Amino acid sequence: MLNLSVLLEDAARETPERDAVVFGDIRLSYAFVDGVANQVANLLRSRGIGPGDKVALASPNLPYFPMVYFGALKAGAVVVPLNVLLRPREIAYHLADSGAKALFCFEGTPDFPLGETGRAGSAEVEGCEHLFLLPASLATTESPVEGAELFWAALAGQPDTFETVRTESTDTAVIIYTSGTTGQPKGAELTHGNLLMNAMVDDTLYRRTLHDTFLVTLPLFHIFGQTCVMNVGLYRRATLVMQARFDARQTVELMVAEKVNFFAGVPTMYWGLLHAEASPEEIEAIRAELRVAVSGGAALPMEVIKGVRERFGVNILEGYGLSETSPVASFNRPDRPTKAGSIGLPIWGVEMRLIDDDWKEIEGEGPGEIAIRGHNVMKGYHGRPEATDEAIRDGWFRTGDVARRDDEGYYYIVDRSKDMIIRGGFNVYPRELEEELMTHPQVSLAAVVGVAHATHGEEVKAYVIRTPGATVTEDELVAWGRERFAGYKYPRIVEFRDELPMTATGKILKRELR
Repeated sequence: MLNLSVLLEDAARETPERDAVVFGDIRLSYAFVDGVANQVANLLRSRGIGPGDKVALASPNLPYFPMVYFGALKAGAVVVPLNVLLRPREIAYHLADSGAKALFCFEGTPDFPLGETGRAGSAEVEGCEHLFLLPASLATTESPVEGAELFWAALAGQPDTFETVRTESTDTAVIIYTSGTTGQPKGAELTHGNLLMNAMVDDTLYRRTLHDTFLVTLPLFHIFGQTCVMNVGLYRRATLVMQARFDARQTVELMVAEKVNFFAGVPTMYWGLLHAEASPEEIEAIRAELRVAVSGGAALPMEVIKGVRERFGVNILEGYGLSETSPVASFNRPDRPTKAGSIGLPIWGVEMRLIDDDWKEIEGEGPGEIAIRGHNVMKGYHGRPEATDEAIRDGWFRTGDVARRDDEGYYYIVDRSKDMIIRGGFNVYPRELEEELMTHPQVSLAAVVGVAHATHGEEVKAYVIRTPGATVTEDELVAWGRERFAGYKYPRIVEFRDELPMTATGKILKRELR
Protein backbone atom coordinates (compact mmCIF):
# COMPACT_ATOMS: atom_id res chain seq x y z
CA MET A 1 0.00 0.00 0.00
CA LEU A 2 1.20 3.49 -0.80
CA ASN A 3 -1.07 6.51 -0.52
CA LEU A 4 0.28 10.05 -0.81
CA SER A 5 -1.90 11.07 2.14
CA VAL A 6 0.74 9.47 4.38
CA LEU A 7 2.52 12.85 4.18
CA LEU A 8 -0.24 14.48 6.23
CA GLU A 9 -1.15 11.46 8.36
CA ASP A 10 2.38 10.76 9.52
CA ALA A 11 2.97 14.40 10.45
CA ALA A 12 -0.34 14.48 12.35
CA ARG A 13 0.72 11.41 14.35
CA GLU A 14 4.16 12.76 15.20
CA THR A 15 3.48 16.49 15.65
CA PRO A 16 -0.29 16.78 16.20
CA GLU A 17 -0.19 20.15 17.95
CA ARG A 18 2.30 21.85 15.63
CA ASP A 19 0.90 24.52 13.31
CA ALA A 20 0.45 22.88 9.92
CA VAL A 21 -1.20 25.82 8.15
CA VAL A 22 -1.16 29.53 8.86
CA PHE A 23 -3.36 31.94 6.96
CA GLY A 24 -3.77 35.45 8.32
CA ASP A 25 -4.97 35.07 11.91
CA ILE A 26 -5.92 31.43 11.36
CA ARG A 27 -3.51 28.84 12.75
CA LEU A 28 -4.46 25.19 12.27
CA SER A 29 -2.68 22.23 13.82
CA TYR A 30 -1.66 19.08 12.00
CA ALA A 31 -4.27 17.14 13.98
CA PHE A 32 -7.02 19.56 12.90
CA VAL A 33 -6.10 19.58 9.20
CA ASP A 34 -5.88 15.79 9.16
CA GLY A 35 -9.22 15.55 10.96
CA VAL A 36 -10.97 17.74 8.39
CA ALA A 37 -9.35 15.73 5.58
CA ASN A 38 -10.86 12.62 7.18
CA GLN A 39 -14.26 14.32 7.18
CA VAL A 40 -13.84 15.10 3.48
CA ALA A 41 -13.04 11.44 2.82
CA ASN A 42 -16.15 10.36 4.72
CA LEU A 43 -18.25 12.92 2.84
CA LEU A 44 -17.05 11.62 -0.52
CA ARG A 45 -17.73 8.03 0.50
CA SER A 46 -21.25 8.99 1.60
CA ARG A 47 -21.87 10.41 -1.88
CA GLY A 48 -20.68 7.27 -3.63
CA ILE A 49 -17.29 8.68 -4.61
CA GLY A 50 -14.39 6.32 -4.08
CA PRO A 51 -11.31 4.68 -5.57
CA GLY A 52 -10.43 5.96 -9.02
CA ASP A 53 -13.17 8.60 -9.13
CA LYS A 54 -12.09 12.12 -10.03
CA VAL A 55 -12.54 15.07 -7.65
CA ALA A 56 -11.80 18.57 -8.96
CA LEU A 57 -10.49 21.34 -6.70
CA ALA A 58 -10.50 25.05 -7.57
CA SER A 59 -8.96 27.02 -4.72
CA PRO A 60 -6.22 29.61 -4.19
CA ASN A 61 -3.64 28.99 -1.49
CA LEU A 62 -6.04 28.63 1.42
CA PRO A 63 -6.30 26.07 4.26
CA TYR A 64 -9.05 24.40 2.23
CA PHE A 65 -6.55 23.17 -0.35
CA PRO A 66 -4.70 20.53 1.72
CA MET A 67 -7.93 19.55 3.50
CA VAL A 68 -9.71 18.66 0.26
CA TYR A 69 -6.60 17.43 -1.57
CA PHE A 70 -5.65 14.87 1.05
CA GLY A 71 -9.26 14.05 1.91
CA ALA A 72 -9.86 12.97 -1.67
CA LEU A 73 -6.63 10.95 -1.68
CA LYS A 74 -7.63 9.21 1.56
CA ALA A 75 -10.86 8.14 -0.15
CA GLY A 76 -8.82 6.64 -2.98
CA ALA A 77 -10.04 9.30 -5.38
CA VAL A 78 -7.96 11.21 -7.93
CA VAL A 79 -7.46 14.95 -7.39
CA VAL A 80 -7.87 17.26 -10.39
CA PRO A 81 -6.53 20.72 -9.37
CA LEU A 82 -7.93 23.55 -11.48
CA ASN A 83 -6.28 26.88 -12.15
CA VAL A 84 -8.46 29.45 -10.38
CA LEU A 85 -8.17 31.83 -13.34
CA LEU A 86 -10.01 29.53 -15.73
CA ARG A 87 -13.22 30.75 -17.35
CA PRO A 88 -16.49 28.71 -17.33
CA ARG A 89 -15.79 27.23 -20.78
CA GLU A 90 -12.35 26.07 -19.63
CA ILE A 91 -13.63 24.66 -16.33
CA ALA A 92 -16.30 22.69 -18.18
CA TYR A 93 -13.64 21.24 -20.48
CA HIS A 94 -11.43 20.11 -17.60
CA LEU A 95 -14.33 18.58 -15.67
CA ALA A 96 -15.65 16.72 -18.71
CA ASP A 97 -12.25 15.55 -19.93
CA SER A 98 -11.22 14.22 -16.52
CA GLY A 99 -14.65 12.75 -15.76
CA ALA A 100 -14.84 14.59 -12.44
CA LYS A 101 -17.80 13.63 -10.29
CA ALA A 102 -17.41 16.49 -7.82
CA LEU A 103 -16.03 20.00 -7.72
CA PHE A 104 -14.85 21.76 -4.56
CA CYS A 105 -14.74 25.45 -5.46
CA PHE A 106 -13.76 28.53 -3.47
CA GLU A 107 -16.47 31.18 -3.24
CA GLY A 108 -14.17 34.01 -4.26
CA THR A 109 -14.90 37.70 -3.80
CA PRO A 110 -17.09 40.33 -5.51
CA ASP A 111 -14.12 41.18 -7.76
CA PHE A 112 -13.20 37.53 -8.23
CA PRO A 113 -16.44 35.46 -8.26
CA LEU A 114 -14.81 32.05 -8.54
CA GLY A 115 -17.81 30.29 -7.04
CA GLU A 116 -20.14 31.56 -9.76
CA THR A 117 -17.54 30.73 -12.40
CA GLY A 118 -17.28 27.19 -11.06
CA ARG A 119 -21.06 26.83 -10.96
CA ALA A 120 -21.37 27.99 -14.57
CA GLY A 121 -18.69 25.56 -15.70
CA SER A 122 -19.93 22.55 -13.75
CA ALA A 123 -23.52 23.16 -14.92
CA GLU A 124 -22.38 22.27 -18.44
CA VAL A 125 -21.05 18.85 -17.34
CA GLU A 126 -23.69 16.23 -16.66
CA GLY A 127 -21.35 13.84 -14.89
CA CYS A 128 -20.21 16.38 -12.30
CA GLU A 129 -23.01 15.79 -9.82
CA HIS A 130 -21.66 17.51 -6.72
CA LEU A 131 -20.62 21.14 -6.23
CA PHE A 132 -19.22 22.02 -2.80
CA LEU A 133 -18.61 25.69 -2.08
CA LEU A 134 -15.59 26.67 0.03
CA PRO A 135 -16.85 29.86 1.72
CA ALA A 136 -14.83 33.05 1.96
CA SER A 137 -16.06 33.59 5.52
CA LEU A 138 -16.50 31.09 8.32
CA ALA A 139 -19.58 33.07 9.34
CA THR A 140 -21.40 32.05 6.15
CA THR A 141 -24.32 29.77 6.99
CA GLU A 142 -26.04 29.49 3.62
CA SER A 143 -24.49 29.01 0.22
CA PRO A 144 -24.50 32.25 -1.81
CA VAL A 145 -24.11 30.21 -5.00
CA GLU A 146 -27.24 28.54 -6.29
CA GLY A 147 -27.00 24.77 -6.45
CA ALA A 148 -23.80 24.56 -4.39
CA GLU A 149 -23.54 22.88 -0.99
CA LEU A 150 -21.72 24.82 1.69
CA PHE A 151 -18.51 22.95 2.61
CA TRP A 152 -18.85 23.08 6.38
CA ALA A 153 -22.56 22.19 6.26
CA ALA A 154 -21.77 19.17 4.08
CA LEU A 155 -19.12 18.04 6.58
CA ALA A 156 -21.45 18.37 9.59
CA GLY A 157 -21.85 15.02 11.26
CA GLN A 158 -19.04 13.37 9.30
CA PRO A 159 -16.55 11.52 11.53
CA ASP A 160 -13.05 12.97 11.84
CA THR A 161 -11.48 9.53 11.60
CA PHE A 162 -11.12 7.49 8.42
CA GLU A 163 -9.29 4.35 7.37
CA THR A 164 -7.36 5.42 4.29
CA VAL A 165 -8.12 3.43 1.16
CA ARG A 166 -5.35 1.07 0.14
CA THR A 167 -3.81 2.27 -3.10
CA GLU A 168 -0.82 1.06 -5.05
CA SER A 169 2.19 3.18 -5.96
CA THR A 170 1.16 2.91 -9.61
CA ASP A 171 -2.39 4.19 -9.02
CA THR A 172 -3.12 7.71 -10.25
CA ALA A 173 -3.21 10.27 -7.43
CA VAL A 174 -3.40 13.59 -9.29
CA ILE A 175 -4.21 14.72 -12.83
CA ILE A 176 -2.39 17.91 -13.78
CA TYR A 177 -3.54 19.57 -16.99
CA THR A 178 -0.92 20.72 -19.46
CA SER A 179 -1.25 21.38 -23.16
CA GLY A 180 2.16 20.28 -24.31
CA THR A 181 2.70 22.41 -27.40
CA THR A 182 -0.43 21.68 -29.38
CA GLY A 183 -4.16 21.24 -29.03
CA GLN A 184 -6.40 21.22 -26.00
CA PRO A 185 -4.97 20.72 -22.50
CA LYS A 186 -4.07 17.13 -21.66
CA GLY A 187 -4.24 15.59 -18.20
CA ALA A 188 -0.90 14.20 -17.00
CA GLU A 189 -1.60 11.29 -14.67
CA LEU A 190 0.81 11.40 -11.73
CA THR A 191 0.85 8.39 -9.44
CA HIS A 192 1.15 8.13 -5.67
CA GLY A 193 4.66 6.79 -6.25
CA ASN A 194 5.60 9.62 -8.63
CA LEU A 195 4.60 12.32 -6.17
CA LEU A 196 5.85 10.73 -2.96
CA MET A 197 9.26 9.90 -4.44
CA ASN A 198 9.63 13.36 -5.93
CA ALA A 199 8.85 14.99 -2.57
CA MET A 200 11.25 12.72 -0.70
CA VAL A 201 14.11 13.28 -3.16
CA ASP A 202 13.44 17.03 -3.27
CA ASP A 203 13.71 17.08 0.52
CA THR A 204 17.34 15.95 0.25
CA LEU A 205 18.14 18.95 -1.95
CA TYR A 206 17.13 21.64 0.55
CA ARG A 207 18.74 22.57 3.83
CA ARG A 208 16.68 21.54 6.89
CA THR A 209 16.16 22.98 10.37
CA LEU A 210 14.43 21.43 13.38
CA HIS A 211 11.21 23.27 12.52
CA ASP A 212 10.98 24.74 9.04
CA THR A 213 8.55 27.46 8.03
CA PHE A 214 7.62 27.48 4.35
CA LEU A 215 6.01 30.44 2.61
CA VAL A 216 3.37 29.08 0.23
CA THR A 217 2.99 31.70 -2.47
CA LEU A 218 3.41 29.49 -5.55
CA PRO A 219 -0.11 28.40 -6.57
CA LEU A 220 -0.90 24.98 -5.18
CA PHE A 221 -2.98 24.09 -8.23
CA HIS A 222 0.37 24.01 -10.08
CA ILE A 223 2.63 20.98 -9.62
CA PHE A 224 5.62 23.16 -8.62
CA GLY A 225 3.78 24.45 -5.58
CA GLN A 226 2.16 21.11 -4.78
CA THR A 227 5.33 19.03 -4.74
CA CYS A 228 8.16 21.40 -3.88
CA VAL A 229 6.31 23.39 -1.23
CA MET A 230 3.20 21.65 0.14
CA ASN A 231 4.30 18.02 -0.09
CA VAL A 232 7.92 18.61 0.89
CA GLY A 233 6.73 20.86 3.70
CA LEU A 234 4.36 18.23 5.10
CA TYR A 235 7.06 15.56 4.77
CA ARG A 236 9.25 17.75 7.02
CA ARG A 237 6.38 18.58 9.45
CA ALA A 238 6.95 22.21 8.50
CA THR A 239 4.54 25.07 9.07
CA LEU A 240 2.99 26.25 5.80
CA VAL A 241 2.34 30.00 5.77
CA MET A 242 -0.18 30.51 2.98
CA GLN A 243 -0.44 33.55 0.75
CA ALA A 244 -3.51 33.50 -1.48
CA ARG A 245 -1.84 35.63 -4.10
CA PHE A 246 1.72 36.90 -4.42
CA ASP A 247 2.16 40.50 -3.37
CA ALA A 248 5.77 41.53 -2.83
CA ARG A 249 5.10 43.91 0.06
CA GLN A 250 2.84 41.41 1.84
CA THR A 251 5.44 38.70 1.24
CA VAL A 252 8.06 40.79 3.03
CA GLU A 253 5.69 41.27 5.97
CA LEU A 254 4.88 37.54 6.18
CA MET A 255 8.53 36.53 5.99
CA VAL A 256 9.34 38.81 8.90
CA ALA A 257 6.29 38.00 11.06
CA GLU A 258 6.46 34.21 10.62
CA LYS A 259 10.27 33.88 10.46
CA VAL A 260 10.13 32.14 7.10
CA ASN A 261 13.22 30.10 6.28
CA PHE A 262 12.08 28.47 2.99
CA PHE A 263 10.85 30.34 -0.08
CA ALA A 264 10.15 28.97 -3.55
CA GLY A 265 9.06 31.14 -6.45
CA VAL A 266 9.25 31.90 -10.13
CA PRO A 267 11.63 34.59 -11.46
CA THR A 268 8.99 37.33 -11.49
CA MET A 269 8.45 36.82 -7.75
CA TYR A 270 12.14 37.28 -7.03
CA TRP A 271 12.13 40.35 -9.24
CA GLY A 272 9.21 41.67 -7.18
CA LEU A 273 11.02 41.02 -3.90
CA LEU A 274 14.04 42.94 -5.13
CA HIS A 275 11.84 45.96 -5.77
CA ALA A 276 9.55 45.59 -2.74
CA GLU A 277 9.42 48.33 -0.15
CA ALA A 278 11.24 47.11 2.96
CA SER A 279 12.93 48.80 5.90
CA PRO A 280 16.51 47.96 6.88
CA GLU A 281 15.12 46.18 9.95
CA GLU A 282 12.85 44.01 7.79
CA ILE A 283 15.69 43.12 5.44
CA GLU A 284 17.89 42.16 8.37
CA ALA A 285 15.09 40.04 9.87
CA ILE A 286 14.67 38.14 6.60
CA ARG A 287 18.42 37.64 6.22
CA ALA A 288 18.56 36.19 9.73
CA GLU A 289 16.01 33.46 8.97
CA LEU A 290 15.95 32.67 5.25
CA ARG A 291 17.98 29.54 4.52
CA VAL A 292 16.56 28.19 1.24
CA ALA A 293 15.42 29.98 -1.92
CA VAL A 294 14.28 27.85 -4.86
CA SER A 295 13.37 28.95 -8.37
CA GLY A 296 11.83 27.25 -11.38
CA GLY A 297 9.44 27.84 -14.26
CA ALA A 298 11.84 29.97 -16.31
CA ALA A 299 15.49 30.92 -16.40
CA LEU A 300 16.61 33.42 -13.79
CA PRO A 301 18.50 36.49 -15.04
CA MET A 302 21.94 36.76 -13.44
CA GLU A 303 21.06 40.28 -12.23
CA VAL A 304 18.21 38.82 -10.15
CA ILE A 305 20.40 36.07 -8.71
CA LYS A 306 23.03 38.62 -7.67
CA GLY A 307 20.41 41.03 -6.36
CA VAL A 308 18.76 38.42 -4.13
CA ARG A 309 22.14 37.33 -2.79
CA GLU A 310 23.07 40.92 -1.93
CA ARG A 311 19.70 41.91 -0.46
CA PHE A 312 18.66 38.75 1.38
CA GLY A 313 21.95 36.91 1.82
CA VAL A 314 20.84 33.67 0.17
CA ASN A 315 21.78 31.86 -3.03
CA ILE A 316 18.88 30.89 -5.28
CA LEU A 317 18.83 27.20 -6.18
CA GLU A 318 17.53 26.52 -9.70
CA GLY A 319 16.02 23.34 -11.02
CA TYR A 320 14.14 21.99 -14.01
CA GLY A 321 11.05 19.92 -14.50
CA LEU A 322 7.62 19.66 -16.07
CA SER A 323 4.11 18.73 -15.03
CA GLU A 324 4.75 15.33 -16.62
CA THR A 325 7.78 14.76 -14.35
CA SER A 326 6.10 15.46 -10.99
CA PRO A 327 7.85 18.03 -11.56
CA VAL A 328 11.55 17.99 -10.57
CA ALA A 329 13.97 16.26 -12.95
CA SER A 330 17.23 18.13 -12.37
CA PHE A 331 18.59 20.51 -9.77
CA ASN A 332 21.70 22.39 -8.74
CA ARG A 333 22.48 19.97 -5.94
CA PRO A 334 23.89 21.26 -2.66
CA ASP A 335 26.71 18.70 -2.68
CA ARG A 336 28.04 19.86 -6.05
CA PRO A 337 29.15 23.25 -7.40
CA THR A 338 26.40 25.50 -8.73
CA LYS A 339 26.92 26.65 -12.30
CA ALA A 340 25.36 29.90 -13.51
CA GLY A 341 22.77 29.39 -16.21
CA SER A 342 22.60 25.63 -15.64
CA ILE A 343 19.54 23.59 -14.66
CA GLY A 344 21.93 21.34 -12.77
CA LEU A 345 22.24 17.58 -12.67
CA PRO A 346 19.56 14.87 -12.75
CA ILE A 347 18.15 14.20 -9.28
CA TRP A 348 18.54 10.82 -7.56
CA GLY A 349 16.78 8.02 -9.42
CA VAL A 350 16.33 10.05 -12.61
CA GLU A 351 18.21 9.81 -15.91
CA MET A 352 18.46 12.51 -18.56
CA ARG A 353 19.80 12.28 -22.08
CA LEU A 354 19.83 14.31 -25.29
CA ILE A 355 18.03 12.83 -28.29
CA ASP A 356 17.33 13.70 -31.91
CA ASP A 357 13.96 13.72 -33.70
CA ASP A 358 14.16 9.92 -34.14
CA TRP A 359 14.73 9.24 -30.41
CA LYS A 360 18.39 8.41 -31.03
CA GLU A 361 20.76 9.44 -28.24
CA ILE A 362 23.14 12.31 -28.93
CA GLU A 363 26.55 11.91 -27.35
CA GLY A 364 28.72 14.75 -26.08
CA GLU A 365 27.66 18.36 -25.69
CA GLY A 366 24.71 18.33 -28.06
CA PRO A 367 22.49 20.27 -28.48
CA GLY A 368 19.55 17.90 -28.42
CA GLU A 369 16.10 17.45 -27.00
CA ILE A 370 15.97 16.47 -23.32
CA ALA A 371 14.51 13.04 -22.58
CA ILE A 372 13.86 11.90 -19.00
CA ARG A 373 13.43 8.49 -17.40
CA GLY A 374 12.83 7.69 -13.74
CA HIS A 375 10.42 7.46 -10.85
CA ASN A 376 9.12 10.94 -11.65
CA VAL A 377 7.76 10.30 -15.15
CA MET A 378 3.96 10.35 -15.42
CA LYS A 379 1.83 7.31 -16.04
CA GLY A 380 0.52 8.92 -19.24
CA TYR A 381 -2.02 11.40 -20.55
CA HIS A 382 -5.52 10.69 -19.27
CA GLY A 383 -7.66 9.16 -22.00
CA ARG A 384 -5.06 9.85 -24.70
CA PRO A 385 -3.07 6.69 -25.46
CA GLU A 386 -1.78 8.04 -28.78
CA ALA A 387 -0.45 11.23 -27.18
CA THR A 388 1.14 9.09 -24.46
CA ASP A 389 2.84 6.87 -27.03
CA GLU A 390 4.17 9.95 -28.83
CA ALA A 391 5.65 11.35 -25.61
CA ILE A 392 6.97 8.19 -23.91
CA ARG A 393 9.06 5.38 -25.37
CA ASP A 394 10.72 2.66 -23.29
CA GLY A 395 10.12 4.75 -20.20
CA TRP A 396 11.77 7.85 -21.69
CA PHE A 397 9.69 11.03 -21.80
CA ARG A 398 10.63 13.55 -24.48
CA THR A 399 10.25 17.09 -23.19
CA GLY A 400 10.42 19.25 -26.31
CA ASP A 401 13.11 21.33 -24.58
CA VAL A 402 16.48 21.66 -26.30
CA ALA A 403 19.63 21.68 -24.18
CA ARG A 404 23.37 21.21 -24.23
CA ARG A 405 25.48 19.36 -21.68
CA ASP A 406 28.96 20.07 -20.36
CA ASP A 407 31.66 17.50 -19.64
CA GLU A 408 30.60 17.25 -15.97
CA GLY A 409 27.02 16.34 -16.87
CA TYR A 410 25.38 19.72 -16.15
CA TYR A 411 22.54 20.64 -18.50
CA TYR A 412 21.80 24.06 -20.00
CA ILE A 413 18.52 24.93 -21.71
CA VAL A 414 19.10 26.57 -25.09
CA ASP A 415 15.52 26.60 -26.39
CA ARG A 416 12.12 25.81 -24.92
CA SER A 417 9.33 23.70 -26.27
CA LYS A 418 9.06 25.19 -29.69
CA ASP A 419 6.00 27.39 -29.36
CA MET A 420 5.31 27.50 -25.63
CA ILE A 421 5.18 30.89 -23.90
CA ILE A 422 6.06 31.33 -20.23
CA ARG A 423 4.23 34.36 -18.85
CA GLY A 424 4.94 35.12 -15.21
CA GLY A 425 5.81 31.50 -14.54
CA PHE A 426 2.66 30.11 -16.20
CA ASN A 427 2.81 28.03 -19.36
CA VAL A 428 0.73 29.40 -22.24
CA TYR A 429 0.21 27.16 -25.26
CA PRO A 430 -0.49 29.12 -28.46
CA ARG A 431 -2.48 26.45 -30.28
CA GLU A 432 -5.39 26.63 -27.82
CA LEU A 433 -5.54 30.42 -28.14
CA GLU A 434 -5.25 30.36 -31.91
CA GLU A 435 -8.11 27.92 -32.31
CA GLU A 436 -10.39 30.00 -30.14
CA LEU A 437 -9.36 33.29 -31.75
CA MET A 438 -10.34 31.90 -35.12
CA THR A 439 -13.89 31.33 -33.87
CA HIS A 440 -14.27 35.12 -33.81
CA PRO A 441 -16.41 36.09 -36.81
CA GLN A 442 -13.96 38.82 -37.88
CA VAL A 443 -10.76 36.75 -37.56
CA SER A 444 -9.53 34.80 -40.57
CA LEU A 445 -6.18 33.57 -39.26
CA ALA A 446 -4.25 33.97 -36.02
CA ALA A 447 -0.75 33.16 -34.81
CA VAL A 448 0.19 33.59 -31.15
CA VAL A 449 3.77 34.10 -29.94
CA GLY A 450 5.60 35.33 -26.88
CA VAL A 451 7.36 38.69 -26.86
CA ALA A 452 9.86 39.94 -24.29
CA HIS A 453 8.42 41.66 -21.21
CA ALA A 454 10.34 43.39 -18.41
CA THR A 455 8.53 41.79 -15.46
CA HIS A 456 6.57 38.81 -16.82
CA GLY A 457 9.40 37.38 -18.89
CA GLU A 458 7.12 37.10 -21.89
CA GLU A 459 3.84 38.67 -22.94
CA VAL A 460 1.26 37.02 -25.18
CA LYS A 461 0.91 38.59 -28.62
CA ALA A 462 -1.47 37.64 -31.42
CA TYR A 463 -0.85 38.33 -35.09
CA VAL A 464 -4.23 38.42 -36.81
CA ILE A 465 -5.50 38.49 -40.37
CA ARG A 466 -9.03 39.89 -40.36
CA THR A 467 -11.84 38.63 -42.57
CA PRO A 468 -12.65 40.84 -45.60
CA GLY A 469 -14.42 44.02 -44.52
CA ALA A 470 -13.84 43.37 -40.80
CA THR A 471 -13.46 46.36 -38.48
CA VAL A 472 -12.60 44.70 -35.15
CA THR A 473 -9.99 46.69 -33.22
CA GLU A 474 -7.14 45.60 -30.99
CA ASP A 475 -8.96 46.70 -27.84
CA GLU A 476 -12.09 44.82 -28.86
CA LEU A 477 -10.21 41.61 -29.57
CA VAL A 478 -8.26 41.85 -26.32
CA ALA A 479 -11.53 42.32 -24.41
CA TRP A 480 -13.08 39.38 -26.29
CA GLY A 481 -10.13 37.15 -25.32
CA ARG A 482 -10.29 38.28 -21.70
CA GLU A 483 -13.79 36.79 -21.45
CA ARG A 484 -12.69 33.42 -22.85
CA PHE A 485 -9.31 32.74 -21.33
CA ALA A 486 -7.71 32.68 -17.92
CA GLY A 487 -6.11 35.96 -16.89
CA TYR A 488 -2.56 34.78 -17.62
CA LYS A 489 -3.45 33.45 -21.08
CA TYR A 490 -5.29 35.96 -23.18
CA PRO A 491 -3.30 38.07 -25.69
CA ARG A 492 -2.61 41.58 -24.37
CA ILE A 493 -1.16 42.66 -27.71
CA VAL A 494 -2.77 42.26 -31.13
CA GLU A 495 -1.14 43.19 -34.41
CA PHE A 496 -3.19 43.06 -37.60
CA ARG A 497 -1.49 41.99 -40.83
CA ASP A 498 -2.53 41.35 -44.40
CA GLU A 499 -0.47 38.17 -44.49
CA LEU A 500 1.71 36.00 -42.25
CA PRO A 501 5.09 34.48 -43.12
CA MET A 502 4.70 30.84 -44.10
CA THR A 503 6.64 27.88 -45.43
CA ALA A 504 5.90 26.35 -48.80
CA THR A 505 3.61 23.86 -47.08
CA GLY A 506 1.60 26.59 -45.38
CA LYS A 507 3.11 26.40 -41.89
CA ILE A 508 3.34 29.77 -40.19
CA LEU A 509 6.92 30.80 -39.50
CA LYS A 510 6.59 31.84 -35.88
CA ARG A 511 10.33 32.36 -35.54
CA GLU A 512 10.05 35.25 -37.99
CA LEU A 513 7.12 36.69 -36.06
CA ARG A 514 9.06 36.47 -32.80
